[in-house]
Order: sequence, then structure tokens, then C-alpha cells
Amino acid sequence: MIPAVFAQTAQFSLAQVPQIPAPPIDWAAVAPLLIVFGGACVSVLAEAFLPRHQRWPAQVALTLVTLAGAGIALGLYAGTGPAGLSTFADTLAIDRPTLFLWGTLLALGLGSVLLLADRSVEPGGVFVAAAAARAAAGGGGTGGGSAGEVEDRSYGLPDEAPTMQTEVFPFALFALGGMMTFLAANDLLTMFIALEVLSLPLYLMCGLARRRRLLSQEAAVKYFLLGAFASAFFLYGLALLYGYAGSVQLSAIAEAAVGSNRSDTLLFGGLGLLVVGLMFKGSVGPFHTWTPDVYQGAPTPVTAFMAACTKVAAFGAILRVLHVAFGDTRWEWRGVLWAVAVISMVIGAVIGLTQTDMKRMIAYSSIAHAGFLLLGAMAITEQGVSSTLFYLLAYGFTTLAVFGVISLVRDADGEATHLSQWAGLAQRSPLTAGVMTFLLLALAGIPLTSGFTAKFAVFSAALEDGMAPLVVIALVASAIAAFFYLRVIVLMYFSEPAPGGPTVTVPGAFTTAAITLGVLVTLLLGIVPTLALNWAGGGTFVG
Repeated sequence: MIPAVFAQTAQFSLAQVPQIPAPPIDWAAVAPLLIVFGGACVSVLAEAFLPRHQRWPAQVALTLVTLAGAGIALGLYAGTGPAGLSTFADTLAIDRPTLFLWGTLLALGLGSVLLLADRSVEPGGVFVAAAAARAAAGGGGTGGGSAGEVEDRSYGLPDEAPTMQTEVFPFALFALGGMMTFLAANDLLTMFIALEVLSLPLYLMCGLARRRRLLSQEAAVKYFLLGAFASAFFLYGLALLYGYAGSVQLSAIAEAAVGSNRSDTLLFGGLGLLVVGLMFKGSVGPFHTWTPDVYQGAPTPVTAFMAACTKVAAFGAILRVLHVAFGDTRWEWRGVLWAVAVISMVIGAVIGLTQTDMKRMIAYSSIAHAGFLLLGAMAITEQGVSSTLFYLLAYGFTTLAVFGVISLVRDADGEATHLSQWAGLAQRSPLTAGVMTFLLLALAGIPLTSGFTAKFAVFSAALEDGMAPLVVIALVASAIAAFFYLRVIVLMYFSEPAPGGPTVTVPGAFTTAAITLGVLVTLLLGIVPTLALNWAGGGTFVG
């Protein structure tokens, strides 16, 4: 019996195996994504094999070259490639919104990397030299470093050349590549994998602060645990939608939604769970609970990276899911998202009034802005897409510059983020106070700033799509939120500085470049927004 089985097995040839053709891949279309991931892999190898004293310059140069190379590849394809296609067996959709958001992410990633690389504002950099360094007993949550941190700071190098954890550079590249994949994903399974690729490096980066170690580690743990719950919601929603449509492709879900006789329970149950995972990443209330704690505890350059880039990725994915998979069923789910948008705007505006920490205040500002962004995302029109894309571009650069300025106001324990420490800042550093005033006015939506243009575009798109009551609520929320921006401005200009208060550190070249980039884009998008609006418009999602 056994010899007969072996004889039959021996007669089996590879010719009998069905040949599956390799899926066609448009290499030019995905070149920016491949360059970012390739640079991340090379960065890991550099971290493993280079001597410690050579890692920082090598990693900075490699990261900047990677971003520049990806940007050049993106520009070449955007100028010569087709307007929209799907590739990698239809798992990635390369269309006009994808290209615009990829360019936005690469530009914001460049500014974020400049902040991550700076070693002049905080001597040695804001990141701890050894990730395992513990916080000092009794003081790690409020300021200072641990004894072990100080001891291991230079790893045998001279005291004037302290080191930092350079693993943040491959982390940043992997997170950026995950974000680019997340917003271009044409099926939910690819989207979920990209969600994990972008999230895991961020969890680690949040816990690497050189100062306030306990607060930083607490932020990392909170972000990880709540992020795991959000990913579980996303995955459960994916399973329900697969059960409904028999596919995880967004276009297949759309076809099943309009032509299937199955119960809608699976469809809208899956959408609800999916939305929880997406809204969590976008800091949309009431799924925002991680945002204030993580923004406050993470190193400020990491907070800037998350606040600017993660919101772009999250809302890019939200736009694609709502437009491609659920655009024809919008009348069923729009009422729920109306309520979510109102809750987000109210939470961000009202609770933001009570904050006494600058980073927490900007966190609640982010929650309010997420509600404004939902107005554009719910408008299933071309104007809704273009206004949301423009808003993401404008908000990202303003927020990046805001956190760059926050990192400059320091006392003996590090960053001075309590509002009382910003009193009289204009007397200590008129330039810093002036830049911060301009950025806060942009967040408030004052004319001649990018914030005004972005809000006007989003509110106009929502009005045209019949959401006038929601626009009225958004205007009221904007007026309320403007109060806590103006409160900081009044504090800087019309209050006396406290004796022995914080000082404003002179930024190095990297931080100066990042802040300057954010301020210039904020100004240009407020004065001459037409070019960016034209780039954002005229494109539709590939299904």
C-alpha cells in the first residue's frame, strides 16, 4: 500500500501545478513608496553595523536623501503618469488624491525629520541615549532625567558629544511608509496591515524622551493599549464586511451594497466598527481619549510628526473608504457621522478652554479640527475631496511649526509647557512670540492665513452638499476655540514675565528650517491658495 502511494507521488510533476500569473505592477507609480521602505531597511542596517558615533550623521543624511528621492520620483510620475490606476493586484490605488497626499506626507515628513534630528535645543537631542534608561525615582514624571540616563548618555564619547537614540530615523521612515500605504490601500486587508506598520513605530517613539521619562513611557503604553483596541475594532469591522460582500476590495463592497439582497446589518455593523478604528487614528471625538495624554507625554518632535502626518494618513483613508465603498449608501450613515462631527467639535472647543498645558491645548485643538475635516469628508463631491485635501496640507504645516516653537521655550527641567510660563514671552523674545501669534491665528482661522482658506473651502463644500446646520455648529465651535488661542496671545503680550521664568533657546539650523517651512507655507496658502487648491482638485478616487 505505502509503496503504491509513493509511486503515485513520484509520478506527480510540477507541470500539473496550476500556474498563477504574477500580477502586473506599475513600478513608476509605486516608486515613492518603495523608496521610503527601501530607505527604512537601509537605515536599519546602518543602525546595526555603523559605530555609535557615526550613526547620527549617517541616519540624518540617509533619511533626508530618502525623502528627497521619493519626492523626485513622485514629481516625475505626477507629471507624466496616468491620472489613475490600481496596481499590486489592485491592492493599491494610485490616483490624484493619493499623489497629492503622498506629496503632503513627504513634505511634512521632511519638516518632522528636521525636528527629530535637532541636537541644539536639547543638548544631545530630545531622545534618550538608551531606550531602557529608567526614570529617576520620584521625579521622572515632571522633569529631569534618571541617574542611569546621565551615566549612559555618551557611551564613552566626550561629554560635549552626548548621543541620542538614532533608531528613531528608521522608525520614522517605516511609519511614513505605512501612512503612504494606508491612504492608498484599495482593500481593507492592505489597509489594516498598513495601519499596523504606521502605528508600531509611533508607539515606540513616544516612549523615548530624554526628559520626563515616566510621562513619556506612560504616553507610549496608553497609545499602545488604546491603539490595539482600535485595531481590533477595525479588524472586526473588516470581517463583517467580508461576510457581507465576500471580498475586502472597496469596489466589491460598493457593488454589494447597491446590488445585494443580504441583510444590511453586516454592512452597517462593519462600517461602524471600521469607522471606530479610522476615527481613532484621526483623533476624532469621542475616539480621542489617547490624544491629550500622548501629545503631552511624547517627545515634542514626535508629537509634531503624529499631529501632522498621522492626521493626513487617517483622513486620506477615511475619504477613500467613504467615497469608494460607501458613497452610494451615504444617506444611511451620514446622520451618524453628523453626530460624531458635532461631538468632536464640541469636545475640542469646550474642553480646550480648560487646558493649562500648551501641548494638551493643541491636542484638543486637533480634536476640534478633526470635526471640521469630517465636514469635507462627508461631502461626497469633488469639492469635498479637494477642500479636505487642502485642509490637511494647511493644518499639517501650521501644527508642525507650532510644536517647533513650543520646543524652544525651556526652563531647567526642559520644555516649559504650562501656560503660566508663557506669560510675558514677547518681552523675552519678540520674534518667537510673533511667530507663535501668527500660527495660533492660523489655527483660529483668521483671514490671510491658511487656516481661514481651509475652513472656508471645507464649509463651502459642506454647504453645497446640504449640511448647513452642521456648518453653523462648526462656526460656533470655531468661535469658541478661538478664545483659547487668543488667551495665549494675550498672555504673551499683556502679562508680566515671572521672575526666573523660562528662556527661549536659540534654535539650531534644523529646527529653524522646520519652523520657517511651516510659517512660509501657512502664509502662502493664506495669500495665494489657488495653486494648491488646483492641485487638490480635479481628481477622483480609483475604485
